[in-house]
Amino acid sequence: MKLNVSRRGVVCGLAASFCVPMATQAGAPSVLSGKGSFRALSVINNRTGEKLNSVYWVEGDYIPEALEAFNYVLRDWRQNQSFTMDPQVIDIMAATHNLLDTDEPFEIVSGYRSPKTNAMLRSRSRGVARNSYHTRGMAVDLTLKGRSVHQMASAANTLSAGGVGRYSRSQFVHVDSGPVRGWGR
Repeated sequence: MKLNVSRRGVVCGLAASFCVPMATQAGAPSVLSGKGSFRALSVINNRTGEKLNSVYWVEGDYIPEALEAFNYVLRDWRQNQSFTMDPQVIDIMAATHNLLDTDEPFEIVSGYRSPKTNAMLRSRSRGVARNSYHTRGMAVDLTLKGRSVHQMASAANTLSAGGVGRYSRSQFVHVDSGPVRGWGR
């Protein structure tokens, strides 16, 4: 399987049989349960315009090329630096999306952050953690136009699979694959 990754275009490196619309994901497995035949996720990086709609897990195995594509789309766009994202955070995003019952892709506000980017953001905001899970490839900030911050955070919280932060003023939800905890309003 060959990746077709372009800066402006649609990112979908898997064979057409693996690229399916989210609507066909009915009955997707719960996060980290190992059940089901496939897991898929659709995202748009709202900073770069890049899109990815991909099956990333089939019959109990992650697809390395799909995870590489997610690493690229979730990269630190300020430094143009990719990082290996924790597959568990991708699972959390996919399971949250499935609970929200929408075909709309998640919009990525922030994925991986290099230490340099994190330090710059931290100097501008008290809301940025010094040892952010973003710098470890374990966190993503996301939004959906068709769902509220409350709805997204509630769905993510039902998974009990990591951290969930509500940022209502900025209109996004933080999910990470760290310890189960919650914050914000």
